[in-house]
Amino acid sequence: MNREDIFNTVTEIFRDIFDNKSLVLADHTTADDVEEWDSLAHIGIITAIQEEFSIEFSMESVFEMKNVGELVDAIMALHNG
Repeated sequence: MNREDIFNTVTEIFRDIFDNKSLVLADHTTADDVEEWDSLAHIGIITAIQEEFSIEFSMESVFEMKNVGELVDAIMALHNG
């Protein structure tokens, strides 16, 4: 998968988690930009992404990711690497 495909899949996961089909993400999007993105939603996002891409993030990498772009890059590294 290329980065655009991964980004689009991540966007669909976010839309499902937040039940908001019009949610638009960008590489710089953070939890501060999405009203309902709290710690519980974050766990749901990470779990859904791990299931969708058949990957597993380390706890360290989950805490190091600062925005959606870094999340997509981490998925690429694990999924394509």
